[in-house]
Amino acid sequence: MMYNIRLSGCKYNRIEVFSRIAFFSKYTASLQPHYMSEVSTHSIRQNRIALSVFFFIAGIRFASWASRIPDIQNHLHLNDAGLGSVLLALPMGSISGLPLSGYLINKFGSRNILLLASLSFPVAMIFIGLAANVWQLALVLYFFGMTGNIMNISMNTQAVGLEALYGKSIMASFHGLWSLAGFTGAAFGTWMIAINISPFYHFMIICVLSLIMTIFCFKYTLQHDHGKTNSNKIFVKPDQVIFILGLIAFSSMVCEGTMFDWSGVYFHKVIKVREGLTTMGYVAFMSTMAGGRFIGDFMITRYGAKKILQISGMIIFSGLMIAVIFPTIINATIGFLLVGIGVSSVVPLSYGLAGKSKKLSPSVAIASVSSIGFLGFLIGPPTIGFIAQAFNLRWSFALIACLGLGTTFVSGKLKL
Repeated sequence: MMYNIRLSGCKYNRIEVFSRIAFFSKYTASLQPHYMSEVSTHSIRQNRIALSVFFFIAGIRFASWASRIPDIQNHLHLNDAGLGSVLLALPMGSISGLPLSGYLINKFGSRNILLLASLSFPVAMIFIGLAANVWQLALVLYFFGMTGNIMNISMNTQAVGLEALYGKSIMASFHGLWSLAGFTGAAFGTWMIAINISPFYHFMIICVLSLIMTIFCFKYTLQHDHGKTNSNKIFVKPDQVIFILGLIAFSSMVCEGTMFDWSGVYFHKVIKVREGLTTMGYVAFMSTMAGGRFIGDFMITRYGAKKILQISGMIIFSGLMIAVIFPTIINATIGFLLVGIGVSSVVPLSYGLAGKSKKLSPSVAIASVSSIGFLGFLIGPPTIGFIAQAFNLRWSFALIACLGLGTTFVSGKLKL
């Protein structure tokens, strides 16, 4: 039965009324201004720029500290063994900061903890320049490592939220800025040394600039975190997906740690380059790692996370084995360039996938993956030394190459 409706003297059936209403709705919607979507896009872009600044700040602070290690060693009259012992305080602080960061961010929000860490991190840095003896330096380095990792987890939690808003991978570009900041901090540190500026005043300059940027950019950070926030435990047992992502990060960070600590030694003892070229492998690795992170998001969006992880493991293995089998300066440099490409997207991608966990909050999931992965960063360098002592350095790098290939095999177990 067809019902008729009379409106202002005009007679319409029900179908005509609904069709006219639909037409009118579409027409009025088309007349509405588009500024709402534009404001939203502009706001998200501001969020991304602000978070990029925080990643840059974290990178330049760490690189600034690293550039002054020899000066601090001379100031405190430490031999190599003594320096090695006191430097252990930094990774110990980093490890202790991982579970704490997940708990704090989950309870108070990544925005508040990012501000707290951004203000605490420079204070620790300034006190490094004031340390008058070994125990003071060790204590400050412990705090420096802990606050640095809390800042790291809070930044990555914010990045997960931004990825959700963008609807595509953007995590790698943030880590690319961290790497770029490493170059900037090292270059600035070299200049500070050249003009005889003490570590304390060097660190003061970096901290004042970073505090200014923090105060200016903080208001543009995300107000709310993405994902679950229902866990208030400091220690959480990772589920299978988080454990697999942790193993993937472990395989990559073993290789990263090896490149950071042993690339110069490899060029000196195995490649036998002259003294001025010993850093050539490290520079090659760092340049492609930074560059790879800036194109990593595009590659992930186009080819998928799982495929990129599998290819990354094969590139890491190929690069290291080229340097092992063909130990010449050209081949080794090419090999280290490939290693940089291989590791560039693995850790950012692991963090991004962890942040999408359906069982854990982003902060707790990222902290869990980082905890497992960071063990590789710590275990890799001393393992190289033990094997090199028993056999030789080339055998050590061959083993690390096999561990890097583990990224390919383990990522095959991911169900994405």
